[in-house]
Amino acid sequence: MGRGKIEIKKIENSTNRQVTYSKRRNGIFKKAKELTVLCDAKISLIMLSSTRKFHEYTSPNTTTKKMIDQYQSTLGVDIWSTHYEKMQENLKRLKEINNKLRREIRQRTGEDMSGLNLQELCHLQESITESVAEIRERKYHVIKNQTDTCKKRVRNFEERHGNLVLDLEAKCEDPKYGVVENEEHYNSAVAFANGVHNLYAFRLQSVHPNLQNDGGFGSRGLSLS
Repeated sequence: MGRGKIEIKKIENSTNRQVTYSKRRNGIFKKAKELTVLCDAKISLIMLSSTRKFHEYTSPNTTTKKMIDQYQSTLGVDIWSTHYEKMQENLKRLKEINNKLRREIRQRTGEDMSGLNLQELCHLQESITESVAEIRERKYHVIKNQTDTCKKRVRNFEERHGNLVLDLEAKCEDPKYGVVENEEHYNSAVAFANGVHNLYAFRLQSVHPNLQNDGGFGSRGLSLS
């Protein structure tokens, strides 16, 4: 008994549909190869599945382009003319846009304004004014960010300076450290008094006015000498 007829209609199940497509595609390609060998025919097959997968078979003695050119020559049609005309129209439109943008740029720099009437000149002035306002706002924003960053750095340095001063004052009160007076070079100095040969001294000096603030650390600073 032979197989029953299969009703030709769309397979609703996507998995079954893909399996059937793959099997029948391979069968068609096999028949095309046999036809190329048996009959010395030139065959070009292009297949696109429902999942947008592209498959192609072309006889070994030709190419897809040659087949399309031969198709056009045999039927006397030009399938590229319409596409070429659309490309030319699109190119012309892009050139016009480019020329317009270039003209606007020149006008914003004060050039190529001889053909503008009063209304166009007023519109150009308003546009430039708005652009300047946006640029100025952006500039102030950048300046503010940089200023805030510098202020943070200054606060960090002041905090580190204060910690160093407190640490040094704590060492001055420690019994293992002594105070050395040297009127020739320093007003006063704090030095290690533990009998070592190397002597480390710290000079007291006035704090620069720019470093003073409400929460300052006194009127005198300390520096390593």
